[in-house]
Order: sequence, then C-alpha cells, then structure tokens
Amino acid sequence: MAGIQDLIERKIKEAQERGEFDNLPGKGKPLKLEDDSGVPEDLRVTYKILKNADCLPPELELKKEIRQMEDMLAGIPDEKERYRLIKKINLKITRLNMMGRGSPLLEADQAYYGKVLDKLNGEEERGKRKEERGKRKEEIGKRKEEIEKRREKRGNRKQI
Repeated sequence: MAGIQDLIERKIKEAQERGEFDNLPGKGKPLKLEDDSGVPEDLRVTYKILKNADCLPPELELKKEIRQMEDMLAGIPDEKERYRLIKKINLKITRLNMMGRGSPLLEADQAYYGKVLDKLNGEEERGKRKEERGKRKEEIGKRKEEIEKRREKRGNRKQI
C-alpha cells in the first residue's frame, strides 16, 4: 500500500514541476465543498451523480414546470387559451400536492380561473378606462373652447 502512495506522490510532484497544475480553472479560488451530511452514506454517490446530471426530484421538477407555465400565462392574450393553460396548471398543482412526500413548503395553491382572469382583465380594463377618461377630458376641453369662441363672437356683435 505504501508503494502505491509513494508512486502517486512522485507522479504529483513531477506534474507540479512540469507546471501541469498552473493553469487549472478555478486556480486561487476556494473549493466549493457541499454539505451532504444529511444524505445517508450509501446514497451520497447516487445523489451527486443525479445532481451533476441536472436531474431534479419529481416534486421539484413539477414545481419548476408550474412556475414556467405561470410565467407563460401573462403573455397569452386569448381567454380560451389562458383557461386551458390554467386547467393544466391546476392539474400539475394537484399532482404535486398528492405526491404527499414533499415538504409543506412545496405545496401550492391552485390558481382559480376566475381570480386570475379578473386580475388579468382588471389590468386591461384599468388601462382602457384611463384612456377613455383622457379622451373625455380632451372633448370637454374642445367644447369649452368652442363655447368661449361663441361667447366672444356674441360679445363682439353686441358692441358693434
């Protein structure tokens, strides 16, 4: 055993002398050590492989899909398409909540169609109402100007 360790040490020193470790990525930066003390020893390697392969547990994968679908929801102008997407979101949320093996923090509330639609339509309606008020103010201003012009004309006629 000591012979193997000596061989390894010698190879490392030779590589250092040749400068093979000089330009490694992350040189001079602290190592990122992960705390896997909460994972049983027999599962640590498996978890590390899954993490390096960007694999998520099913609960987190579902949660990620739900968030992506919710982000898409705001950009859909058609009410029927929004309704269909909300139904899909609700189905995924139900699946997530039924898994029952996750943290309560992963549980999600269903996005009720009416409330979401009211919010989306409410923002549009507020913008429309504001635009209409602006138009009415312009019309009132024009009418006031016309009335003033008429009054001025009448006043000029009486003086003549």
